[in-house]
Amino acid sequence: MPEVAILIVSGLLLLILGVAAGIVTRAIYVEKGFQNAQDKAKKVIEDAAKQAEKQKKESLLETKQDIHKQRLEFDKETKERKEELSNQENKLLQREQSLDNRSANLDKREQNIDRKEESVDERKKVLDEKHSKLETLIEEQSVKLQEIAQITTEEAKKQIFERVESEMTHEIAQFIKEAEDEAKHEVDKKAKQLLASTLQKYAQDVVSEHTVSVVNLPNDDMKGRIIGREGRNIRTIEALTGVDLIIDDTPEAVVLSGFDPIRREIAKRAIEMLVQDGRIHPGRIEELVEKSREEIDRFIRDKGEEAVFETGIGKVHPDLVKLLGRLHFRTSYGQNVLRHSIECAFLTGKMAAEIGEDEILARRAALLHDIGKAVDHEIEGSHVEIGANIASRYKEPLAVIDAILSHHGENTAQTNIAVLVAAADTLSAARPGARSESLDSYIKRLEQLEDLSSKFDGVEQAYAIQAGREVRVMVKPDQIDDVLAHKLARDIKEQIEEQLSYPGTIKVTVIRETRAQDIAK
Repeated sequence: MPEVAILIVSGLLLLILGVAAGIVTRAIYVEKGFQNAQDKAKKVIEDAAKQAEKQKKESLLETKQDIHKQRLEFDKETKERKEELSNQENKLLQREQSLDNRSANLDKREQNIDRKEESVDERKKVLDEKHSKLETLIEEQSVKLQEIAQITTEEAKKQIFERVESEMTHEIAQFIKEAEDEAKHEVDKKAKQLLASTLQKYAQDVVSEHTVSVVNLPNDDMKGRIIGREGRNIRTIEALTGVDLIIDDTPEAVVLSGFDPIRREIAKRAIEMLVQDGRIHPGRIEELVEKSREEIDRFIRDKGEEAVFETGIGKVHPDLVKLLGRLHFRTSYGQNVLRHSIECAFLTGKMAAEIGEDEILARRAALLHDIGKAVDHEIEGSHVEIGANIASRYKEPLAVIDAILSHHGENTAQTNIAVLVAAADTLSAARPGARSESLDSYIKRLEQLEDLSSKFDGVEQAYAIQAGREVRVMVKPDQIDDVLAHKLARDIKEQIEEQLSYPGTIKVTVIRETRAQDIAK
């Protein structure tokens, strides 16, 4: 036991000695490392100081170089500005000298003008004195002449004017006759050649339409089904389409009456589909009327596209295409307006080609010249004004707008194409069979033509012949001579153009006849 204790105590002593030796050794190693770190830090500081000194010297050198360079540039710029200021100063001196010279010249001119004004004033005084003396002499001479002639100045003027008018009337009429004959000879010759060539190259069928449409029925029993219980079906059709249904004694037929041809066509198609379907009641009527309206819209667009394609006028705004299609249902004196417009397009195009104008533009102007008629029952104003507004809204060329405005003579044509469109419009409307006219309006137009021609002095009788396309005027031979007959024809022509509305042209023929009779016995 004592030996074991001694061993434990010895081990503990050795352990304590080992720990103490380790601590001393560690302290010596740490001290040595700290010394090395201090040496390295000192070296780093010295190196940094050297590097900073070097960079300082380099920066100072670069700064000196920049200052020198900027000083050179500043000196150069200063020199240039001094030269520029010197040049401007020289220019200002020259301009000042020029202004001084001009001022001196103006002073001299002002002095000359003052002298001239004084001279003019003196001459004016002299002329005023002479003028007053002349007026006095003229008044004295006028009084003496009136005393000698025993008439006043106004009476003398009147006599002179009457004598001159009497002497010049025949000469003026003769000159007008000769000028008109010469102009008519050339114009008629060229116009006839142009129109004949144009009409030979184009022909168009004529179809007359009216304000009623007829729907054929399979039997008379269908009329009762269309009327419906207490008339509800017929009232529904009339309310939805805006067309009057006339169911009379006409066998197996119903008449549709309405001013708007598009509504009549919608109603006609709807009734035909109802008859074919067999189910006739308000709900079915409303459905088929809407379907018919959609079909008509497609039909209208197709008709417009066909017209554009047929005339070959190029791209047209879709809204204008639809308006053109609506003209298919519009008539003027029974003439289909869309076919009339297409015919005018071809006639105008061929005439334009003959005289060297743009044929495509001419066709476009003629096709759109009546575009206002598509909506003239919906918009206030004449179809001319409406059409011009529509063409302007869709940016049509000026020639097209001019043709629309002037094709009825309400405005003066500004382009050759507008004149050709007016001519084609007249040709299409005036040829036989193109338009129908009621008997009452026809007779009224003839009476107006005869009454207007009979109002002129020296006219004995006037007769409208050839369906109102010519008026023959019989004159009194003792009041109207051969020369004045031409003047009378011209005056009647001008009055007809101003006061009457008519399709085509009216020929005025003045007839003067002198008969000498005797009887041999």
